[in-house]
Amino acid sequence: ACTGIENIDEAITLLEQNNWDLVAAINGVIPQENGILQSEYGVETLHGPAYGPPSHSTAASSAPSSSSAFRHVVPSRQIVERQPRMLDFRVEYRDRNVDVVLEDSSTVGDIKHILENELQIPASKMLLKGWKTGDVDDSTVLKSLHLPKNNSLYVLTPDLPPPSSSHSGALQEPLNQNFMLIVTHREVQREYNLNFSGSSTIQEVKRNVYDLTSIPVRHQLWEGWPPSATDDSMTLAVSGLTFPFHRLTVGRRSSPVQTREQSEEQCTDVHMVSDSDGDDFEDATEFGVDDGEMFGVASSALRKSPMMPENAENEGDALLQFTAEFSSRYGDCHPVYFIGSLEAAFQEAFYGKARDRKLLAIYLHHDESVLTNVFCSQMLCAESIVSYLSQNFITWAWDMTKEANRARFLTMCTRHFGSVVAQTIRTQKTDQFPLFLIIMGKRSSNEVLNVIQGNTTVDELMMRLMAAMEIFSAQQQEDIKDEDEREARENVKREQDEAYRISLEADRAKREAQEREMAEQFRLEQIRKEQEEEREAIRLSLEQSLPPEPKEESTESVSKLRIRTPSGEFFERRFLASSKLQVVFDFVASKGYPWEEYKLLGTFPRRDVTQLDPNKSLLEVKLYPQETLFLEAKE
Repeated sequence: ACTGIENIDEAITLLEQNNWDLVAAINGVIPQENGILQSEYGVETLHGPAYGPPSHSTAASSAPSSSSAFRHVVPSRQIVERQPRMLDFRVEYRDRNVDVVLEDSSTVGDIKHILENELQIPASKMLLKGWKTGDVDDSTVLKSLHLPKNNSLYVLTPDLPPPSSSHSGALQEPLNQNFMLIVTHREVQREYNLNFSGSSTIQEVKRNVYDLTSIPVRHQLWEGWPPSATDDSMTLAVSGLTFPFHRLTVGRRSSPVQTREQSEEQCTDVHMVSDSDGDDFEDATEFGVDDGEMFGVASSALRKSPMMPENAENEGDALLQFTAEFSSRYGDCHPVYFIGSLEAAFQEAFYGKARDRKLLAIYLHHDESVLTNVFCSQMLCAESIVSYLSQNFITWAWDMTKEANRARFLTMCTRHFGSVVAQTIRTQKTDQFPLFLIIMGKRSSNEVLNVIQGNTTVDELMMRLMAAMEIFSAQQQEDIKDEDEREARENVKREQDEAYRISLEADRAKREAQEREMAEQFRLEQIRKEQEEEREAIRLSLEQSLPPEPKEESTESVSKLRIRTPSGEFFERRFLASSKLQVVFDFVASKGYPWEEYKLLGTFPRRDVTQLDPNKSLLEVKLYPQETLFLEAKE
């Protein structure tokens, strides 16, 4: 109603930037002359033409029993069409402070140009830091950042050499020092030894104490801060703390019993006494904080179902219950826990191909630790952490609350990591849990890269995960290189073995072919010999069956035949003219020229004698008294 802002996200952003101080948030948006001021007894609007409350509203607001913190204010045209808003910046650079006043329509680059004239430093060399919304560029309009009226920034010049004066060194020295804060929790009489750098702010200390004690920053009541520590954004180096140790006491702000009239009267005051920052507003369902913690009750007392059954026989079943219980407590946005034994998680993370290997993250839960709820809800379930773990890690979990489960894990730890790591975990106190173990698999053993305790922040957790990932990536590249070289050697060996096998097969095939050829040759030779023997036997038989050659002075008619062989040789013989032609054929066959393979041809006239009737006499076939014949192989 006062600011005309209808976007709830924008309104919440403005409230966070002003530490949930409603008056400061409204005055930061509306110019002071049209804004609202906090009076001694409540919040009153400035009377003017911009506000026109009826008279009965004024009377009602002055009554002590009023149940409303504000008078009803109707925005007018003067509010909607207001003049440009002026922003005040105090910029710190080394030993100087520069005040800059600009309209909210200006850009970040305009601030740098003013600082360039004041500090005599080129704008291109400046890094302007301290923005609550993160890093911005020179073209960012200030109005889009939803800044309060008063802002503190600082300039970094990493490209410029540091000043030679001793005064600047004296200012830097406290920022680099580490302060040991000994914080006593008043209600439980417990001490925490916390290390902070001089550049840390008081607000960061209070947030860390909230993580340890579960006392929200707005409910913290402190003792021991120096009188100069008036602003939560002040660094420890300039707050006046004693170095190197400083004692502080913190407790929960008490809420006295009030009467109904007192409660109604205090409802008119919109400003709660608080040192809180906007980041410390907690809601049980939105920010993962249990109602028990909101009212100082230990969260473990409200939980009935354990994270993991005691003496579970099967680790996979135990992890299924752990995952279901974790989701019911902290929501579905959480790391994907590996369901199975620790050995199976090793197998999944370490024993695949080098390119597919991952780090193993072991989350050790403990319900009795004061850090567990904050670590799970705000760090382990942060989207950035969940995404990074799912991409680069195999996440395995175990509940250390029950003594039997604790002893079982220590036994597994001794078997897989050795007694030193098991002893380290055994000596961890309950309030140091939960623990996050980062494991990297090596050729001979599994190495614990990091043990992260529960008292950390999202940024620190992410940095340590990334640091472990850098170490793993370097080792993985070596493993990939070794694996590629090994595969290359194996491929060469396989190729050589294949070539050798093919060569052996070729040699064997060649040898078998030679053996077959030799066998065939032997067989053919045997057949040839048998045929020759058979021919020789036939020749001898024919030769023996031939009638004797008649003598020249024989009184019977004699035919003289002269026969020429294909090689040009001649052989002659006398036959009785009455002898059958078959006798001539037998004679030629007895000389090695069977009539089945050779033709016996006459010259004049040219004729094939083998086609004549072998039973006719030589006289009948006109081979008398003499004839020259020649042999020719049949086709």
